Amino acid sequence: MRNRQSLTMSFLVGCMLMAAPLVAQAGGTIKGKVTFAGAVPPPKEFAFSKFPNVEFCKKNESKSADGNTRLLKEVEVDGSKGLKNAVVAVTDIEDKAFLDKAGKDAPQLVEAELCEFHPYTGIAVSKGQFKVVNNDADPSDPKSAEGVLHNPHSFDQLGAKSSTEFNIGLAKKGDSLDKSVKLKMAKKGSVLRLQCDQHEFMQGWYLPVTNAHYGVAGADGTFEIKDVPAGKHKVKAWHPIAGEVEADVDVKDGGTVEANFEIK
Repeated sequence: MRNRQSLTMSFLVGCMLMAAPLVAQAGGTIKGKVTFAGAVPPPKEFAFSKFPNVEFCKKNESKSADGNTRLLKEVEVDGSKGLKNAVVAVTDIEDKAFLDKAGKDAPQLVEAELCEFHPYTGIAVSKGQFKVVNNDADPSDPKSAEGVLHNPHSFDQLGAKSSTEFNIGLAKKGDSLDKSVKLKMAKKGSVLRLQCDQHEFMQGWYLPVTNAHYGVAGADGTFEIKDVPAGKHKVKAWHPIAGEVEADVDVKDGGTVEANFEIK
């Protein structure tokens, strides 16, 4: 009888354990699409002949049909108006642990490759580190065999107003910089702009954030941000040329909420 009661109790306890959640949820997911309803500006044009390392930089695919002009496509959309390179970020969370870590290890890596900064858009952290690596060398040119000189020059940019954050030459392949950026105007809406002083068509833009809850839209404009704390949040979709738009999003633990943004 006692054995039968023990077996019954074990079965009931087992059922209760199976019914209970095994792992606590760690936030939810925001996913969606950013579209651009405005007129797409034509690419900016730069004659390769006006800049150093002409033949090497011509290896970049973003160029005119005759190969003599570098094309900087600042705004790119697909057939469904999906906006590539839009940065989507939760703006109402200030994560001290994230900010402290960003002060020691750069949360954003930018690489110079084939005379282009990758990624074109991303994030920056005020009083955090920012890293740029030079991956370019031209074995066919004795002057650039060890490295194509790039000179990353960054600005705290707010409209027409700007101030230099760093301006450092990277002469050899593998050279890098890892500098703290102050971004004093970030609370007023500034962003970090990057340009190579050797090759003007090398440009990049980076949105200041205060937490790790952000994503960058792919070629079709879609994005996904995981592990967002449950609750109502302010979310911004930003593109350096197209513009920006904000929305309120309600995130549920373990759930996925769809948030679509149209920039006009």
